[in-house]
Amino acid sequence: MGSQEVLGQTTRLASSSALLQVLFRAVTFALNAFTLRYLSRELIGVVNVRLTLLYSTVVFLAREAFRRACLSGSTKRNWTKTINLLWLTVPLGVFWSVCLGLVWLHLLEVPDPSVVPHYQAGVVAFGLSAIIELLGEPFWVLAQAHLFVRLKVIAESLSVVSKCILTVILVVLYPQWGLYIFSLAQLLYTSVLVLCYVIYFVMFLGSPEATKKSFPIARMKALLPNLVEDETFVNWKEARLTWSFFKQSFLKQILTEGERYVMTFLNVLNFGDQGVYDIVNNLGSLVARFIFLPIEESFYVFFAKVLERGKNVKDQKQDDVAMAANVLELLLKLVLLTGLTITVFGYAYSQLALDIYGGSMLSSGTGPDLLRCYSLYVLFLAVNGVTECFTFALMCKEEVDRYNFVMLALSFTFLCISYFLTHWHGSVGFILANCFNMGIRIAHSIHYIYDYFKESTYRPLTGLLPSPVLVLIYIISGVITGFSEVFFCCDKGWMARLIHISMGALCFAATIVTMFCTETKLIHFVRSQ
Repeated sequence: MGSQEVLGQTTRLASSSALLQVLFRAVTFALNAFTLRYLSRELIGVVNVRLTLLYSTVVFLAREAFRRACLSGSTKRNWTKTINLLWLTVPLGVFWSVCLGLVWLHLLEVPDPSVVPHYQAGVVAFGLSAIIELLGEPFWVLAQAHLFVRLKVIAESLSVVSKCILTVILVVLYPQWGLYIFSLAQLLYTSVLVLCYVIYFVMFLGSPEATKKSFPIARMKALLPNLVEDETFVNWKEARLTWSFFKQSFLKQILTEGERYVMTFLNVLNFGDQGVYDIVNNLGSLVARFIFLPIEESFYVFFAKVLERGKNVKDQKQDDVAMAANVLELLLKLVLLTGLTITVFGYAYSQLALDIYGGSMLSSGTGPDLLRCYSLYVLFLAVNGVTECFTFALMCKEEVDRYNFVMLALSFTFLCISYFLTHWHGSVGFILANCFNMGIRIAHSIHYIYDYFKESTYRPLTGLLPSPVLVLIYIISGVITGFSEVFFCCDKGWMARLIHISMGALCFAATIVTMFCTETKLIHFVRSQ
């Protein structure tokens, strides 16, 4: 598969994933607004922070390293050994699920049963759902490596829709069931997800389409663990790379979910405040999740396929280096401008958004300040996602191991800063600590990218330098919308709110027009790909 074809398929994968994330976040957004009217903030806090953290931790620690290692390099490999390695995620998931489940049940504060009933059943169900999802890991990696765009979209859409329909039905009919509702919905989600992948491969393997594509797996039995005569059970190069990524993923999980660990283990916020924080966090991360995450996941595959891990820029194919540098530059520009737009306009419209979404419960107190800080954090998330996806796709094993020491120091620093900032400024402190964390990670990745390309003529980091005219428009828009919020929002009636929204719409339109006039290379890339 040529580099241009890989770019085209990767872009389609990113676009489809982005649309998928729109669906996920829109559904979560609507579901939170709906459940707020039927269930307590405490129950939502336990589900969205405590139990979801258990599930995400088990899944992340069990599979993230395997995904990164097994998606590196060409699709032409001994897939039997790769699949054998991927099946190790299941026993690893069982181990983490049992260990962390015991911690969640016996070492952490147990919610009041009268407010949050059936906590123990929730812990068991969310741990079990993680194990069920890991059963589909070989199928997921095989599909991702061969860029099966439609499969991912359909599987995850069906699972999310099924989960939401069951949640709504049970919330309306049996609100007294408490955590039983979310436990059943979570189990249904992972079961449907895995079944979609299994059913697809049952139908695909052996079909004319699979033969036409020269698919490396011929029958379903080959997707189960298999012993290869006179050969090792797994590819030890992949296994060693997995171990390096595992050490890194452990630290990355602490950095990614750090505030939830602080909330869970140090009890700096009660369950009700955790519920509000999570709602605001979901609202603030809408764009970050449905644009930046799909770009990071998809273009990690692109960079890993086009450039060879561990080789310097002179030893790579120069046509591939040129394409990778151009794509990296444009991706940096794309996410930077998206992040700047969210930061500028998010500051002036945070209070209005929370007031419309959740009423005074969210728009009063620290809610608006929390969302304003999150708007700034989105800019850090945007740049970090792309710089890290390139860095991790190119690092050799030794570089990954060295980076693990950086992550270790950063993890400890982040947790300490989170704890102290939370005591100083409440839940806003979590966002400020995350900005610090992302800033350090961005600095490391930028240093790696600069060193990688310094012996070539390519300078992809120029993607982080927007047009001066566009920067001026951002500043003017921020000032105008800031004054508009002071004079028209949010307790002066709906007419004043509409004026405030209109001012923002005009400034946003001016920003987009300026973007089209000054960033023509980026616009062409987005349109063509």
